[in-house]
Amino acid sequence: MPSSTVETVIDAPRDIVYRLFTEREAVSPHLPIQVKLVRPGDATTGVGAQHLFGFGKVGVTEEITALVPNERMEYKIVKGAPVKRHIGIVTFADTAEGGTRVVYAMESQPSLPAPAPVVEFTLRQLTNQLIGGVRKALR
Repeated sequence: MPSSTVETVIDAPRDIVYRLFTEREAVSPHLPIQVKLVRPGDATTGVGAQHLFGFGKVGVTEEITALVPNERMEYKIVKGAPVKRHIGIVTFADTAEGGTRVVYAMESQPSLPAPAPVVEFTLRQLTNQLIGGVRKALR
């Protein structure tokens, strides 16, 4: 199954970085696509929240499947992408300098034949765009 892992350090406290990644619509103004909350998650945990990445009603819908506050976020694609299975796991840790180490890992099983290197390249590009949106939101 094609996969991609991107590691980076973001120069901001972990709680702020975690919030920007988990409240996906918070970075929408800083991305080339819109991100919209289409279904809120559990009032206590946030699990089950669904976000649409796209334009209008067209795009890919992700659902948050697990949250460990300020440490980990997991999601899956539930609609809009030609995949049999797609999951993402994002982990957050403090750096000695006061920033946040972010490790963003994804696995995707396309429903259409596609060379693994092409899928992996696409996953890295999408991850880097989201990370770039978080960096812009922090300015």
